[in-house]
Amino acid sequence: MSLSNSRQRYGLVARSLHWLTAILILSAIPLGLYANSLPYDTSEALAAKARVFSLHKTIGVAAFLVALARIAWAVVQPRPAPLHPDRRAESWLAEVVHWSLYLSLVVVPLSGWVHHAATTGFAPILWPFGDDLPFVPESPAVAEAAGAVHWLFTKVLAASILLHVAGALKHAMVDRDATLARMLTGREAGADGPRHGRGAPVIAAVTFAALTAAALSLPQGADAIGRALEASPAATETATAAGNWQVVEGALSFGVRQMGAEVTGTLPEWTADITFDPDRDTGNRVAVSIDTTRLTLGSVTDQAKGGDFFDVAAHPIARFEADILRTGDGTGDGYEAAGTLTLRGVAVPVVLPFTLTIEGDLARMTGQATLDRRDFGMGASYTDEETVGFSVIVSVDLTATRR
Repeated sequence: MSLSNSRQRYGLVARSLHWLTAILILSAIPLGLYANSLPYDTSEALAAKARVFSLHKTIGVAAFLVALARIAWAVVQPRPAPLHPDRRAESWLAEVVHWSLYLSLVVVPLSGWVHHAATTGFAPILWPFGDDLPFVPESPAVAEAAGAVHWLFTKVLAASILLHVAGALKHAMVDRDATLARMLTGREAGADGPRHGRGAPVIAAVTFAALTAAALSLPQGADAIGRALEASPAATETATAAGNWQVVEGALSFGVRQMGAEVTGTLPEWTADITFDPDRDTGNRVAVSIDTTRLTLGSVTDQAKGGDFFDVAAHPIARFEADILRTGDGTGDGYEAAGTLTLRGVAVPVVLPFTLTIEGDLARMTGQATLDRRDFGMGASYTDEETVGFSVIVSVDLTATRR
């Protein structure tokens, strides 16, 4: 049995790669659909959903690597000639579908892998594949773009598979020729007919480029523009801040363990009203308003915004009001903000230790505090800390100038 192709048959390598790809893709697609349908209202349900998604992603990455091998082999091997060379339109359409299928087998799993690498947490890719990809940063924008490409090309892949299967069935049941048998058993059939042209792969590639451009434009649609132009409730509330310091740069982030992995979230929209004099020990205060509707948390942002956690629909603003106090002997750069954090309608005493350095009219502050999500009624149904950790580490880093 020959490993290589000829103009009358498919060799063992081509046939093995074809059917291995079919098994992987036809496993990954239903797993993805099933995973999306699963609930995640309890820790046990979330763990089950993550396991199915992990399997889906791992099989998808395997399909991507096998598809690359299949395409590389197809490029260096002769392709069996069509059994009906006189049917030019049918042969040309079959070529377009064939190359559309090839390209889909690359774009769909690769875009899914990029989306996974650009986010953190939830359903890791199983060994031996890694969760990260070179040159892919952890970025919500990158994840959104990759997700749009993945969503669109899964439809192209499904259509290509259906057309490919329909063509194979037509050859077997209507034409009753050996087209399908050549791929099933390696049977020789046909003559050394005309070569496959280059027009079909070129058209498929151009079409895919146009579809990719369309998919990449989806995150920049009217909804995204509207969100960008919409005034933040937090900014509106403190537009007339009376403090003597103005934040010019800052980052507010939080981290939690989910399914055994560290997941980092951001709260990009917040304002701080700071009244502070380093020469006095009393009267120093800070009031922070945080727009929770703009939070991001890796691949589980929507879940974090839901009613079980931040419940942003009912509680779009979180507030932290505290006194600023020196720590230690009062001569170093150690401080703490001791006050109350009100989150999803629940007020909890919180102490945020931080360091502060002041040079002229410029101040730099960095601090970190550990909270327990259960104190705020977050994730009450997620009682298993292995699924969603109880501890949440909040980090603050800001630069302010004196007014």
